[in-house]
Amino acid sequence: MTLLAISGLSIRFGGIVALDGVSFNAERGHILGVIGPNGAGKTTIFNCITRVYQPDTGSIVFDGQNLLRMQPHQIIASGVARTFQNLELFGSMTVLENLLVGQHSSLHGTLIEYAFGLPRAAREERAARKQANDILAFLGLEQYRYALVGGLPFGLKKRVELARALVSRPRLVLLDEPANGLNHEEVGALTDLFRSLRDQLDLTILLVEHHMGLVMAASDRVCVLDFGRKIAEGTPAEIQKNPAVIEAYLGETVA
Repeated sequence: MTLLAISGLSIRFGGIVALDGVSFNAERGHILGVIGPNGAGKTTIFNCITRVYQPDTGSIVFDGQNLLRMQPHQIIASGVARTFQNLELFGSMTVLENLLVGQHSSLHGTLIEYAFGLPRAAREERAARKQANDILAFLGLEQYRYALVGGLPFGLKKRVELARALVSRPRLVLLDEPANGLNHEEVGALTDLFRSLRDQLDLTILLVEHHMGLVMAASDRVCVLDFGRKIAEGTPAEIQKNPAVIEAYLGETVA
């Protein structure tokens, strides 16, 4: 039931080895946490999956498709969506408009069809608005539908970015530091939210996060990176007891 298979992934930037032969699988319907100290290569993996970076060696296969043979704009159409460590929203647009932009890959009407409101364009726009409104309702954002994103609190902006990823109807969602900048109460609600996404929207989630409590509570399995290499993989309970993981985080050898 593997949905995403990463094998032997390596990439170098000048003299820096960002990833060194990293391999792991994300099973369908699971939440896989990817953790590691700063500079371990976590976000680099996301950038390779979404074709921001071209790895030097290795393979990335998503549901039988070789993602390394696709162009970056084709990745979202294949069923992969992501959020970013730093917010990448259109602040001068409304929440609804941001979600409509997030569906561009599923729209097939021509410029002329949209300019004149021809039947196919009208059907696609209605479907896109319905999908956006459904996701807003799922995430409890209906009341902010027409609010300008730039004026929203940071926690709501993070949720809008998640909503924009979900409107593309992905099968795999890459969440990059979703708890970054959130308060304790907002972080506490994320575990239930991620499980709801997995169970109710039939999603597989790849979660990069520094908040260890969140990762251990939400993940089915955890993969640990250190200096671009995978040093451990297992259940949260196994990872918490792994000497190599403790050493990577605490900087001391555990007897």
